[in-house]
Amino acid sequence: MKLSFNDMLYAFSYALDCVEHEMLGVTTHHGKRVAYLCLLMGKHLELSKEQLMDLAACAVLHDNALTEYIQAEYLKGVNICEEKEFYNAGAHCALGEENMKYLSLCKEAKNAILYHHENADGSGPFGKLSEETPLFAQLIHMADRIDVNWDLSFASEGKYEKLLEFIAENKNIMFSEQCVEIFKEAISYDDMLVLSSESLKEVLAASIDNTERNYSEKELENFGELFANIIDYKSKFTRNHSLGIAEKAVRMSKYYGYDTMETAKMFLAGAVHDIGKLVVDKDILEKPDRLTEQEYKHIQNHAYYTYEILRKVRGLEDITKWASFHHEKLNGKGYPFGKTGDELGFNERLMACLDIYQALTEERPYKKGLSHEKSIGILRKLAADGGLDRGIVEDLEKVYGNC
Repeated sequence: MKLSFNDMLYAFSYALDCVEHEMLGVTTHHGKRVAYLCLLMGKHLELSKEQLMDLAACAVLHDNALTEYIQAEYLKGVNICEEKEFYNAGAHCALGEENMKYLSLCKEAKNAILYHHENADGSGPFGKLSEETPLFAQLIHMADRIDVNWDLSFASEGKYEKLLEFIAENKNIMFSEQCVEIFKEAISYDDMLVLSSESLKEVLAASIDNTERNYSEKELENFGELFANIIDYKSKFTRNHSLGIAEKAVRMSKYYGYDTMETAKMFLAGAVHDIGKLVVDKDILEKPDRLTEQEYKHIQNHAYYTYEILRKVRGLEDITKWASFHHEKLNGKGYPFGKTGDELGFNERLMACLDIYQALTEERPYKKGLSHEKSIGILRKLAADGGLDRGIVEDLEKVYGNC
């Protein structure tokens, strides 16, 4: 399947930025700014095209495990969002590095996520000195710390001069001498203006050669697993929800005789169908009381956000529909677009059934999972009311009735 890795990274970076903004307070487009700074420094070092692409990937995904780490701490009784003094940078770095195994990156990218919070003087979470820290990790660390501390969403000449002073003062403390020199030589005030402009995404995309190429079934599945981990850990209520749907999408695809590529695409669609929930406030997702009408609409908007994120990726046109329309109903009473049966293809109908079946049967902190029989009964009622595809519901009964 042909798709653009650039498009995927930068589209998904919006969702990751929303998580960082909500949980750590960083400003919007943080990931893109970190990636752009890294690319400027990487080009100054004359890195190869492959190395630049992988450096950008690591920069965009440098905090990919933030949701996973916060949920792990929550299970220990610590709310990191409210008790930031307990924040352990090393723990989320280790989880993030583990997630990067799903991507095929150059050797220079190894441990770039693991050590991206290491200081040059060894005072970081793993105690690594600059000479022990991979170059990619050093570049990401520098770009990340600068954007977090200086909010590069706004630029001025005065801020740029003070930033250079800050970098010089932290030579061999926070940043290595090599990185300090690279930054001074590679990044001008004009570059700071780009970081604060509305055209950052376009400039960033143009900074790397188009990476549109054919991806194998296994690579699509790896993308799915990586992003499903990020999505499902956003809320303690939905852990394993996306992967559960992705796995069921594979099983139903095999039942229907889909080829291996179509099956892999269905897996990816199931894995990312709720990526829009990364845009929704965690407090609303996990609110124990009855939602207000406005809060309920905000949660419903997650399907629209999924559509907006995925539609920007060249090559994901089919997957965008399968993933984004999982709350649409054949009778036009679904959301976010109110599509009717003649506007919904078979795979969109299948994903809608799988989403409900998975939600009913999975255990959540506030409920036990329903049995297959009760779940199918509910789906049959929804089909009788004109919302779901009756034939697909009966196929779910055939496939999962004997489990």
